[in-house]
Formats: sequence, structure tokens, C-alpha cells
Amino acid sequence: MRTINTAILKLAKRAETYDKQHLIDSFVDVGPLLTLLSNQDSQILFGRRGTGKTHVLSYLANERAAAGETAIQIDMRTIGSTGGIFSDSSLTVSERATRLLVDTLCTVHDQLLTIILDQTEEFDLSVLGPLLDGFVDAATEVTVKGKVVVEESSGITTRENSTRSIEAGASADSLSIRAGTSTDASREIAGQRKATREGEERLRVHFGAVGTQLRRVVEKLPKNRLWLILDEWSEIPLDLQPFLADLLRRTVLPIGGISVKIAAIEQRCRFRVPDSELSYIGIEIGADAAASVHLDEFLVFENNQTLAKDFFRELLFKHLKAIDGGDSQGVFSSTSSGLVNEIFTQKNAFEEFVRSAEGVPRDAINILGVAAQKAGNNQISVPDVRVAGRIWYTRAKQHAVSSKPGAQELLSWIIDKVIGHRSAKAFLLPTDAQDEVIDFLYDSRVLHIIKQGVSAQDVPGIRFNVFALDYGCYVDLVNTARAPKGLFEIDTEDGARFVEVPQTDFRSIRRSILDLKDFYAESAAR
Repeated sequence: MRTINTAILKLAKRAETYDKQHLIDSFVDVGPLLTLLSNQDSQILFGRRGTGKTHVLSYLANERAAAGETAIQIDMRTIGSTGGIFSDSSLTVSERATRLLVDTLCTVHDQLLTIILDQTEEFDLSVLGPLLDGFVDAATEVTVKGKVVVEESSGITTRENSTRSIEAGASADSLSIRAGTSTDASREIAGQRKATREGEERLRVHFGAVGTQLRRVVEKLPKNRLWLILDEWSEIPLDLQPFLADLLRRTVLPIGGISVKIAAIEQRCRFRVPDSELSYIGIEIGADAAASVHLDEFLVFENNQTLAKDFFRELLFKHLKAIDGGDSQGVFSSTSSGLVNEIFTQKNAFEEFVRSAEGVPRDAINILGVAAQKAGNNQISVPDVRVAGRIWYTRAKQHAVSSKPGAQELLSWIIDKVIGHRSAKAFLLPTDAQDEVIDFLYDSRVLHIIKQGVSAQDVPGIRFNVFALDYGCYVDLVNTARAPKGLFEIDTEDGARFVEVPQTDFRSIRRSILDLKDFYAESAAR
């Protein structure tokens, strides 16, 4: 096998499997992404699984630390006890969310303490230590809800000891007799008072106290700035998310020296729910947190082909240069363009690879690995990419879809309607459409949102999201009469045509809108 193909097989698929230096060396910025995230406003970074959220935020944390600021990154998958969050149905949602918040705040404390102990030359432990103690004490305050029973007992104990003795003695000169009696008496009075609390211990988070203590800590940090990065937010149970978000809004977000960055999958998160008394519970995007950033806007091939190709070209170059501690130096080309020319047989093969990734770096690395195995001692060709795309779709995505009842049926129906009847590979759904199975297909990366908020003159007042079918759904049809002719069809003054790059406003898109009611009606009739 070619050396470069062997190196491709060594590429890890998840950012957390790399060491810190590799993450730094292999990071690829795309457009203004890092600039946007470096803003001190609190933000939410949206992206599908595998789009590089963890990698981006890890690099951001390193950049802020290099600038002399304090940054901590928390994986929300590791926060909270199983019993407290998932299993105990006797607890209310607010109580479970409170426990989760306390665990999160304790993790903030632990990570800050670790940084301070590791960098004693930059931090004053004698000042920050007591402040951290005050912060964690405020975050873990416990109250008992229930009655208090006081038990009292008392007693008197009397002890008496008596001793009698007679002694006699005689001698030539005298006779003596001595008698004696002694008594030893003592009296003890003992009492006991015991208070018993009967009730349930509950964590109590006093927002003002926690906020005050945390603000005091931040004021003593270098540059009075703390970057709090919460990764894997979507792994938090959906019903707890708005409550945890609300608690963060009341304790952390009001502190001016803290910048919060949250990484989440848009279709699997709930930052806010309405409330009749409080208006809403959670975080309002655009108000409590600055406008969100979407990775899909930068990485999807159909959105910006040049930007997507530049990103994946640099991705391959930096990852391959970073592996094995730089042992590949001198073996591969010294430029990203030269490296791509070494890997692929032609420009079209690289473009096919970028298209197959659908804007997901993790899928891209997996597909490239399979293609490298197929190529062996040769450069990777277009057929190698297509075979790899089909294999990866079957291994990683089709099995996941089959695990959820109704998902494969809906996907097959969409493929038939979109590809079979319309010769397209994308369709439109209203932005307010709520469908659990569509969300699952999106989360499984067999559907991809490539444009949001699309409107048209023939359906005024309604906005749509553009969903594209995954490369693996139609790769077998490429170069056949049934191959998709474009993303979706629109009507123009010059007649109907297929769109390749989605815009935000069209003249007519009616024929590209998919009505899910038709699917459920057909399913009910069967």
C-alpha cells in the first residue's frame, strides 16, 4: 500500500482521541468562524455530529489560554449522576436540573483549582483558594425539607460505698483497740438532648450567592476573564435542557467577566420553553445569548463549493502532517494542493470526495479511509470514492436508520418522491414543521439541512428549510438515467430549472415542497 494511503488509515475520527498538540496542529479555520467565536459574547455553536464542534472549541480554549486568559472546557456527557438524572422518577424536573447545575458548577470549581495548582506562577492560590471554597460552598448548600423532632432525656444516679474496720493490739506495757467506719457516697445527674430531622435533603442554589462568589473568583483571574465552554450539550436529557439553561442564565450569564460557549446539535436541543408566569424558562437566543453560529453554513458543498473544497484540502493536509509527531515530514508534499494531487488521481476525484462528505469532517475521514483501502497502491479515483461512500453509508448510517421504527419507511418514501419522481436530491419543509422521525434522520446524517429560511413568491408568508439527501442515498444512481439532475427544481421566467446552489428567495418552489401528511396518510391506508 502507498505510504500516503497508510497514513490516511491512521487518522483518528474523533477530536477527543487526539492529544492537545495534535488538535492545535491539525485545526483548520473556515471563513470567519474562529473570529466569530472569539467574541466575548456568550454564544451557541450548532453543528451536526462529526462537524468538528469539539475540535473548534478545543482550539478556541487553547487560543484564549495562550492570550493569558482562563478557559475551561466541560464535556456534558460526564456531568451528573445516573441516579439523579435518569432513573429517579420521584424527583421533579426542577430538582434533577438543580442537581445537574450543582454538578456543573462543581466541575467548574475542580477545573479552575487544577489550573491554579498547575500554574502557581500565574495564580495566587492564597487569594483564589478561599474564594473557590466560598464558591463551591454556595453551590452545594443543602436544606432539609420536613419537620424537626427534638428528643430529651435525663436521669439521676446515686452510688454509696461504706467501709467498717476494727483493729486490736497488745504489748507488755499496754492494750489498744481501734475501730473505724468510712462512707463514700456520690450522686450523678445526666441529661441528653437529641434533635432529629425527618425529611428530605435538597440542594438549594441561591442565585445571588453563587453569582457573587463566582464573580469574586473571576475578578482575581488574569485579565478578569473566564471562558466557560460547554461541549456535548445535546447529550443532556431533553426535558432538563431548558431548566439547566435557565439556571445558567440566572447564575453565570449575568457575570460580565464570563464568556459562555455551548456546542449543540440544533435538532436535539431545547434551550427554551414557554411559561405562563415567567414568560419563558431557559435561554433566549439573541437576547440572553448572542446569535448562534452554524457550522453547516461553512462546510456544506452546495452552500459554497470553493469554501468547502478549501476547508477539506487544508483538513487533509494538516491532519496528515500532524500524525506520528511529524514523522511524515519530507514524505508528503509541503503544500495542501500538492498533497491533494498526491492522494487523488484527478481534480474530479477530490471534488467527489468533498461532495460525499456532506460537510461532515468525521464522515469525510471515514470515507477517505475506506477509499484508501480500496485504492491500495494506487491514487484514489472517483470510483474509489463512490464505492467508499456507499460502504460507509451502509455501515454507519443505514443500520442506525433501521433501528428506529418508521425511519426506514419515511426515508424510502422521501427517496422515491424526491429522486424517483422529481430527479432531485433535495426538498423543502416548512421551518415550523415538527416531526420526530425527520429529526432522527437528520441526527443520523442521512438528511442534511443546507439552507434555512427560504421563501418564494408562490407561497407568501411561509419560510422553508432545504433538506438534502445523503450522498449514500443516490451514489448508486450516478451516471445512470435515474441520477439526480440537481438539488431541487424551481420555476423561473425562462421555465423550470434545477438549482445547484440554494438561495434564500425564489420565484416559485411549490413543486419542491414535500408534504409529510401524504406519507402518514399512505401509511395509515396500508
